[in-house]
Amino acid sequence: MKVKSSFHTNFKLQGKSFDNNDELIDFSLRISPKINSFLKEWFNAEGFVEVKTSGSTGMSKVILIKKKHMVHSAKATGEYFNLDSTSKALLCMSPDYIAGKMMLVRALTLGWWLDVVDPSPNPLKNCTEHYDFTAMVPLQLHHSLDDIYKVRKLIVGGGAVSKELSAKIQNIETEIFETYGMTETITHIAVKKLNHFRGNRSISTSYFELLPNISISLDERKCLIIKAQDIADDTVITNDLVELITEKSFKWKGRYDSVINSGGIKLIPEQIEDKLSVLISNRFFVAGLLDAALGEKLILVIENESKNISKENLLKEIKALKSISKFEIPKEIIFLQHFLETATKKINRTATVQLIDS
Repeated sequence: MKVKSSFHTNFKLQGKSFDNNDELIDFSLRISPKINSFLKEWFNAEGFVEVKTSGSTGMSKVILIKKKHMVHSAKATGEYFNLDSTSKALLCMSPDYIAGKMMLVRALTLGWWLDVVDPSPNPLKNCTEHYDFTAMVPLQLHHSLDDIYKVRKLIVGGGAVSKELSAKIQNIETEIFETYGMTETITHIAVKKLNHFRGNRSISTSYFELLPNISISLDERKCLIIKAQDIADDTVITNDLVELITEKSFKWKGRYDSVINSGGIKLIPEQIEDKLSVLISNRFFVAGLLDAALGEKLILVIENESKNISKENLLKEIKALKSISKFEIPKEIIFLQHFLETATKKINRTATVQLIDS
């Protein structure tokens, strides 16, 4: 005897409707073994699913997330972006991780028509349909600019959107939002508008705005504390340094555990990188290396990719920046042919710096 359906009656996958869970699970195997595996887990008797963290701030690990929390998160996204059962969405991220899993859960819960394509750099290239919603990483957005008109609303996660990329999306019709969240909060709990600004509001003054039923505060380190009973049983204490703008919005400044103490001056890498991004088009980051005099010296690490960049000229340009302080000028510039990456293609800063030390 087949189990009755436990998804929205309007839900479709690759244009096909389903009468029950088994029928959907069987069909999904034609699309992707990974999607098939997740749907089997989603429809089993357990109240949770196993999810791998990205590993961007440490070793990747498997955590258990309650299915009811994933449903609540899906509903919050639908409410915030005004996406109901008439919406059509695209899954172009791996279902191995929470971002891909949640696109499936949103579609199942809210009754979306969901299409699936491989998580390639330009997932929209061969798409003939238009979509109300999708999620991408910055690299996918970068390679999809010529086809992005096929999407009405887009969320971008898994890394910061560079100033160069932000400038390129200002005059396109698609509404684009950067997300803030982590596996433990079931993807995003806040979003930041990246284009479609009113008046002369600049990119740099836009803040993350909370989704419904989320509250935030700061601990003694000035790191973000998240309370969201609908998506997490426990309070989530993060290592993210933020500035609270209102009770419903904040500005992300950087990671507490990446702060560099150089000669008694505390430097936040992410803030320095934001200032340097106007000069450097290659992938790069700043970090601290052990130093006898300073404790840690600030270094700039650039993925060279065979481009000719003069250290001397770049250093002159950095010193000429009005936005940068003398303490934020790198003591050394290092080129590496390739950065090491996490499983989700983020820069693995710790491992990459170890290449320098070795």
